[in-house]
Amino acid sequence: MTILAIELRMASVQNVTVTEDSLTVDLSDGRTLSVPLTWFPRLMHGTPEERNNWRLIGDGEGIHWQDIDEDISVENLILGKPSGESQKSFKNWLEARTKGE
Repeated sequence: MTILAIELRMASVQNVTVTEDSLTVDLSDGRTLSVPLTWFPRLMHGTPEERNNWRLIGDGEGIHWQDIDEDISVENLILGKPSGESQKSFKNWLEARTKGE
């Protein structure tokens, strides 16, 4: 097992803050990670209420936003990976969201 694998297993989410331009996650090991909201287009297009309606999944291994169907893992945040959603999938989601409003 690599040091990175151990590091990922030891870090879990303690708190989440989403602003107009960033996602900030406090981890159990004392680190705070902050990434641009542009990395996660669904969060970027969410309302403040939707952004604040999150829950932890997998004992803090990830975060889930039910209202916008978004999941983000601690591993991807630590590794600096933005959303892997395809442009087509995001476009379909955005169009469905616009029709529902």
